Amino acid sequence: MESANQDINLNSPNKGLLSDAMTDVPVDSAAAARTSAPEGLTLAEEEELRSELAKVEEEIGTLRQVLAAKERHCGELKRKLGLTPLDGLKQNLSKSWHDVQVSNAYVKTSEKLGEWNDKVTQSDFYKKTQETLSQAGQKTSAALSNVGSAISRKLGDMSSYSIRHSISMPAMRNSATFKSFEDRVGTIKSRVVGSRENSTEGLHSPSGAGDKPPQDNAPF
Repeated sequence: MESANQDINLNSPNKGLLSDAMTDVPVDSAAAARTSAPEGLTLAEEEELRSELAKVEEEIGTLRQVLAAKERHCGELKRKLGLTPLDGLKQNLSKSWHDVQVSNAYVKTSEKLGEWNDKVTQSDFYKKTQETLSQAGQKTSAALSNVGSAISRKLGDMSSYSIRHSISMPAMRNSATFKSFEDRVGTIKSRVVGSRENSTEGLHSPSGAGDKPPQDNAPF
């Protein structure tokens, strides 16, 4: 280390001794990385913190391995229970929504919306609008009620007309005029049917015509 304190002079007869001495010194990589201790820390404190950091990193690696093993075991249990990834997604969403509901931001937002709602419902504009809508609803209900009553009366009139018509039909059939008309129609029908039967028998019986001698219409 004495050569490091010597004055570097290119004209000195001892030039080159410094470089040779430096090449023989072993280089510590950790020492080279540590240029100097942070401000306010001694070397002992720095070493202690670095040792603690190494332990924490080692614990983190161990915890990651344990977590991976737990996740595999959890997947096997879900597979045995028949739980699908969709069920897990629903459960995660439900838990997330519960976390949102109990969060401070959600609670504050709900309170703020409640205050705004109270202000709006207590305003004059909201009250006037509510009264207008209420009156419009009452008028609409009354109009629909009138229409329903008119339809009911119309159906009642039609029903009573059908009943009167069904009642009057037997009385009309038992009247003398209806019976006389029915007798006349029956007589006409019997005459028409009888004439048809006579003409049909005359066409389908040629032997009858051969039994009767032909009439002699020649003058005497």
